[in-house]
Amino acid sequence: MTVRYFAWVREKVGCAEEVLEVPVGVATVGDLALWLAARGPQYADAFQRPGVVRAALDKVHVKPAAPIRGAQEVAFFPPVTGG
Repeated sequence: MTVRYFAWVREKVGCAEEVLEVPVGVATVGDLALWLAARGPQYADAFQRPGVVRAALDKVHVKPAAPIRGAQEVAFFPPVTGG
C-alpha cells in the first residue's frame, strides 16, 4: 500500500510517500495511524493528535473507522481551511 503525507504531516514524517506492508491486524485508517505512530519518533510526532490529521483512501476523504482493505493508497494531511 502506498501511504502519502502532505503539508506538515510530510514535514514531520520526513518523506512524501512510502510503500508499506501493513500488518494484518491493521484494519482501519485509525488503526493505520496508530501503527504509523509506533514506527518512530517522527511518526509519533506527526500522529500525536489523531483527531486532527485527516485521511483519504484512493483519493476519497474518509473517517478513521474506514476499512483500508483493498485500498491502493492512503493519504494523510492536516485539516484544510478556506475562505
